[in-house]
Amino acid sequence: MPVLEHLQPENVLHFFEELCAIPHGSGNTKAISDYCVAFARERGLEVHQDSLNNVIIIKEATEGYENAPAVILQGHLDMVCEKAPDCSLDMAREGLRLRTDGQWIWAEGTTLGGDDGIAVAMALAALDAGDLPHPRLEAVFTVDEEVGMEGAVGLDVSCLRSRIMLNVDSEVEGVLTVSCAGGIRATCHIPVEREQAEGVNYRLEIHGLTGGHSGVEINKGRANANVLMGRLLDALSLEMPLRLVTLTGGQADNAIAPACCAEVLTAPEDAARLEALAESWGRVFAKEYQTADPGLRVDCAPAEAAAVLPLTREATARVVSALMLLPNGVQTMSMDIPGLVQTSLNLGVLRLKEQEMAGTFAVRSSVATEKAMLCRQIECLAALLGGSVTYTGDYPGWEYLRASKLRELVAGVYREQTGKEPVIEAIHAGLECGVFAGKLPGLDCVSVGPDMQEIHTPRERLNVASTQRTWALVCEVLRRAKEL
Repeated sequence: MPVLEHLQPENVLHFFEELCAIPHGSGNTKAISDYCVAFARERGLEVHQDSLNNVIIIKEATEGYENAPAVILQGHLDMVCEKAPDCSLDMAREGLRLRTDGQWIWAEGTTLGGDDGIAVAMALAALDAGDLPHPRLEAVFTVDEEVGMEGAVGLDVSCLRSRIMLNVDSEVEGVLTVSCAGGIRATCHIPVEREQAEGVNYRLEIHGLTGGHSGVEINKGRANANVLMGRLLDALSLEMPLRLVTLTGGQADNAIAPACCAEVLTAPEDAARLEALAESWGRVFAKEYQTADPGLRVDCAPAEAAAVLPLTREATARVVSALMLLPNGVQTMSMDIPGLVQTSLNLGVLRLKEQEMAGTFAVRSSVATEKAMLCRQIECLAALLGGSVTYTGDYPGWEYLRASKLRELVAGVYREQTGKEPVIEAIHAGLECGVFAGKLPGLDCVSVGPDMQEIHTPRERLNVASTQRTWALVCEVLRRAKEL
């Protein structure tokens, strides 16, 4: 039985619920892409699907809007898949378990994917509507936005006529986003060696952190579990011989890591001291982050012998040094826009493999040269440790357009509908608008969205009333497209 059928806007939330039933994490978008293609074909609409799973659906203008400029409605199909430690849902194969109290919508134990399923749902509802006057609609659904905007980068835009784009990938109602940072995904590879060694195994776990979006919330002082694990391992290794066996932290480069686990090998005579030190450092971390991360915990317990050999002492020291020295968090603030993070990076994913430790960062900056400098900094450190850096998902920033008819129209509609003044802002998070601006010269673009909280975490939730108001805004902008 549908969970959201009694909520408004009915058609938008109907499509949102259908999308949530389809697994669609980054890299797993074929099924949801095919769903959109089937939607278009059932309605006789022009549809394009590429090998990346990007989808473009085109609906011609309604009567009287034939001469109005075409409008692109844009969002991305993929979501960040994060779940609570006790959640058994297989997000690669199972749909989300939606819940609502009538005010908010969330998914039990997992991220909701309102970022950016609500954009896709609104575009589908607009394409489906029989009573909504509109110009030619070009709905553009991209993939793998959350891992470097790879769908947008690879998209063939030759079928698009419009140079006006309404992106629905913002998370605060009443905020019109008009500029964003560029970014890149950087993976630091540190080589390791393993050997047979005797000792007792312990499992270290840092968990209960708040986490969050590495663009929107990187400046909120929240702890990164991967970084804290580096501090803990360094503190322990200063007190006793230690060998690292396994290391796993975070699930997405653009999510602040809420948990990190490591297995270490130590001498039996050092076991009690290791437990006491881990407990002591747990108190240190809890005090440091008592405001931003009140649920932070450090657990230490004996573990069964791992299936893999431990690292050599030299390799352990190399990994610990990397974790202590690799930069993380806010690097510079804008001197032109108060409160705007200019450059940052987030060590979102740690994986200790057979022959290397791989740490993946989301690097962001609104200044291209600072982004390049930060990447070079990672390269220099990796080289000193005998490693290297690889890159994917490089995307440009989105520059502010001083004269924008679309911005004026959206702001005017928002004032009329709410009686409030919209906020015009630049953000540190990445949006696909910069990629599209490069592909479609002269593009006039604004990003809007309903209120969402705690995106990229299992606490993510979408506000129902805000969704209804944002849908009304989108519909009115389309109705008034002749003014563009």
